[in-house]
Amino acid sequence: MGNHEDQGSSDMGISMPSVSRRTFLAGTAGVAAVAALAACGSDKKAAPTTATTAAAGSTTTASAAEVTTTTAAKAAGKTVSFGSNQSDAKPKNAVQAMMDAYKAKSGNDVKVNTVDHNTYQEQITSYLGGTPDDVYSWFAAFRMQSLVNQKLAGDISDVWSGLKNQTDGVKAASTAADGKQYFIPLYYYPWAVFFRKSLFKEKGYTAPKTLAEFKALGDKMKADGLTPIAFGNDGKWPAMGTFDYLNLRTNGFKFHTELMAGKQAWDSAEVKAVFKTWAELLPYHQAGASARKWEDAAASLVKKESGMYTMGMFVSSQFKNEDLGDLDFFPFPEINPKHGQTSLEAPIDGYMMAPSPKDAAGAKSLLSFLASGDAANAYLKIDPGNLACATDADTSGYNDLQKKALVLCTGAKHVTQFLDRDTLPAFAGPAGEAFDAFLQKPGDIDTILKNLAAKAKEIFV
Repeated sequence: MGNHEDQGSSDMGISMPSVSRRTFLAGTAGVAAVAALAACGSDKKAAPTTATTAAAGSTTTASAAEVTTTTAAKAAGKTVSFGSNQSDAKPKNAVQAMMDAYKAKSGNDVKVNTVDHNTYQEQITSYLGGTPDDVYSWFAAFRMQSLVNQKLAGDISDVWSGLKNQTDGVKAASTAADGKQYFIPLYYYPWAVFFRKSLFKEKGYTAPKTLAEFKALGDKMKADGLTPIAFGNDGKWPAMGTFDYLNLRTNGFKFHTELMAGKQAWDSAEVKAVFKTWAELLPYHQAGASARKWEDAAASLVKKESGMYTMGMFVSSQFKNEDLGDLDFFPFPEINPKHGQTSLEAPIDGYMMAPSPKDAAGAKSLLSFLASGDAANAYLKIDPGNLACATDADTSGYNDLQKKALVLCTGAKHVTQFLDRDTLPAFAGPAGEAFDAFLQKPGDIDTILKNLAAKAKEIFV
């Protein structure tokens, strides 16, 4: 299905990492740096703001020099195998366009093995523990770290040594606790509240800035016969985005990152306040979300049956090209004026190498290309629901949605990855289960959070 978040249902077969989250934070730039991406600073024409760069603790390396291919990987005529989780039509075609561009440049073929996104996530450890493809799709930060801990990823520090087109923040998100790089970023994408311009114009709706305005708009939409907020939580990852924003807006960036690190209690008054607000918003959401795929929820937005959708920008992949100009977004509304709308979710997706690839030289050759502006250009031409990480990517062709998203990212004071990338994978699963239980029984907040708090105490050391 393309480039949406990695799900958090159960533990996905991932064992608890061998280093604690706190140890990992101490060994890298930490949540602020890993998440800030030098805040998504992938446009050489629009560098990250000072606030964002400071949050990352890094600076931007804006050189547009061409990515260097390792000497050992220059021989043409190889066939590299590639495992992809991008199974929806647009992302799948975009991946193929990238591979075609790589073949034209290197002479190497790529055999693409595409698996349904949720199935891919659920079976990732068994897949990598068997006979995996040389290169495979995955996610930055703690999702990467978990696979490194299990020795299911290959060291690609030598590939990174030749890269001059990635920001320091992105490199931090690609670096494990041992100081080595295991991940090649392709794109990032902000989460926001998406809507159709034509529907808002037809009904006279105005994008809300506060929670009160958000609820008032929901009431208007209900009166007009619409479902205010599209919602599907099959896979248990979509609800994480809503929780993250509710917590960031209610309690702020510092509390949120501490909660993700196991330093704040899940049954605290602060977290209960988040769920109280969430319970107040649930009547505006599509009912029966637990059994609905995110694509089906998106379809209701496309059809103008729902008025809004809190989702990643990859939701654009569900729109026909002729309708993309009608898609717009606004930042998740303010809840606590103290924290405003300054925090943003903007995860990074990309690729990793198998621990023992059949063709290591070919794999590294492909990964070098995937880090390039040429790869990003080929991908985004087909699936423009993302922003390139490579600073040498051509952003002149960005559509209005991408341009607006770039402004949103570069203007953010704090940037997070996403719950199941900002916390230990061993905890992300139970959190996803807890959120889904809440959706099905919102009146049971105290019990749900008490159980989640107990789980956190078991996992965080």
